[in-house]
Amino acid sequence: MNRNLLERVVNDQFESFRTRKSGIKRNIDLSKYLKSKQIIVITGVRRCGKSTLLKQISEFYKSFYYLNLDDERLIRFSVEDFDDLVLIWKKKQKSKVVLLDEIQNIKHWERFVRRLHDENYKIFITGSNAKLLSGELSTHLTGRHSRIELLPFSFEEYLRFRKYNYTESYKTTDNLSRLLKLTDEYIENGGFPEFLIYNDDEYLKRIYEDILYRDLITRFKIRESKSFRELANYLFTNFTSEVSYNALQRNLNFKSVVSVKNYIGYIQESYLIYQLFKYDFSLKKQLIYNKKIYVVDNGLRNQVAFRFSNDSGKLLENAVFLHLKNTGKEIYYFKNKKECDFIVKEKNKIITAIQATDVLTDANYEREIAGLLEAMNALNLKKGFIITRNQEERIKKEAKDIFVIPVYKWLLNAD
Repeated sequence: MNRNLLERVVNDQFESFRTRKSGIKRNIDLSKYLKSKQIIVITGVRRCGKSTLLKQISEFYKSFYYLNLDDERLIRFSVEDFDDLVLIWKKKQKSKVVLLDEIQNIKHWERFVRRLHDENYKIFITGSNAKLLSGELSTHLTGRHSRIELLPFSFEEYLRFRKYNYTESYKTTDNLSRLLKLTDEYIENGGFPEFLIYNDDEYLKRIYEDILYRDLITRFKIRESKSFRELANYLFTNFTSEVSYNALQRNLNFKSVVSVKNYIGYIQESYLIYQLFKYDFSLKKQLIYNKKIYVVDNGLRNQVAFRFSNDSGKLLENAVFLHLKNTGKEIYYFKNKKECDFIVKEKNKIITAIQATDVLTDANYEREIAGLLEAMNALNLKKGFIITRNQEERIKKEAKDIFVIPVYKWLLNAD
């Protein structure tokens, strides 16, 4: 790559990055990552706020080096240009802190990062492809990195963005009324930061298309592109539901079940979806059973998928899943004669069972209770939870405590 062009890009990006707004503080304890001598890897779906988090990190340092590899002017940048990059950096200032954005765009980047780490640089990198990063990290940076997996805004972060003080929310009717309204908005619109700023539906569609084409179809050289797009749309439309690889292969006319499995894996690697395994004491059986599909953001899902009249409950369930995902705990679904939406595991122990439903009615009351009780009995749990839109009560069944909790309280970890 032309060195003069590279220097111009480096200077342009640095000034733009230095003067950009810091954004909303994320619910991440940065102190432990700042103190760590390891390489800090920030991963997550495109446009979820990784660069903004880098900006927040940069404010802890007097000087730093920065480069965003997702810049069309760097299309000819290769691993051989890293030496020139370091010279340009050092010409501008002295620092031992390096921030690299969207690192996965450069082949063999891990060699450069490892060399900098060996030279005692403090390194923060971001990327939008889970397998690419995890594979290269495990191979070349074993024991040298820590990971931050970033999602779009959580509910608490969303309220911070809306400048709503939720600690005051239960003191007046007006405050509670606004909280309920913001809860509905969050469950409907999700938490992509720039979408919340500009409220541009096309913005979410562009994110989806960029991921499908740039990160998946082009990168993995997918030939069945039409069927691949239909598969992605099917998963987004039927989120929170079980999927069968065999049924998808038949219904969408893929050549093989292996293709379906691989393609769903690719979509998950881009952080668009998550596959939830059925809980079983046998790991082999967990792999065999159908998976449930959840999506990275409700707003994104609503822009690219078909909508149905019963989506309200599914959107709430997906919001509950994303909150659980944010906690870093292991999550499964339970299914025997009945079904329970979520089983939560921490330190090799099942700690709770959760149902998520928009509203408890005469029509679904027995089903929701029965599914939760079956899971609680099978896993020897004394307490279980049903998360609803705005219902609250305590139910005693078979010597078990079932707590029905409004989703806004649960998302804010209220007692």
